[in-house]
Amino acid sequence: MSAPNVQKLCESTREKLKTAIVRIEAFLNEYSLPQLVQSQEEEEVAYYKGFLSDLRYLLVFSENSSEKIGVLLRRANFDVNSAEDTLYKVYHNVVNSFFYPKNETYAEDGRYAYTGQEAIRFRRSIHTAAREVVLDVTKTYEELRDDLDYYESDYLSQRRMSAPRS
Repeated sequence: MSAPNVQKLCESTREKLKTAIVRIEAFLNEYSLPQLVQSQEEEEVAYYKGFLSDLRYLLVFSENSSEKIGVLLRRANFDVNSAEDTLYKVYHNVVNSFFYPKNETYAEDGRYAYTGQEAIRFRRSIHTAAREVVLDVTKTYEELRDDLDYYESDYLSQRRMSAPRS
């Protein structure tokens, strides 16, 4: 990919990450486990612990990626190789951690993606604010996934083919 295209992709990726970061951070600063848990059932408490853990994990990955992209964009000479490596990591760490959360508190059901309905399905009925934060950032992470899908396979294949043979 050409340097100007990679640079524009870095800029748009950073802006999208910033949007998601603000929303997730606001939720995590406002809500705690006792506020989300409506009963003291062990299963519900475990669910929300996993949910909050997944969001914190996503927030950290998103913030780190945004900072790395910011550093790349501020350099006098834009380093395309470093930028592509960073975008690859954004796809595999950030986007995948959103769509495949470690604790599996929600999942994407692709059958709904083309119907205009929400594709995110929660394992259980949850607090409205928790549901809204995930649904609010879903569009952002879907856009990132679409923008960066080149880095899912083509980029890695290109790197393997250009690697020196021993």
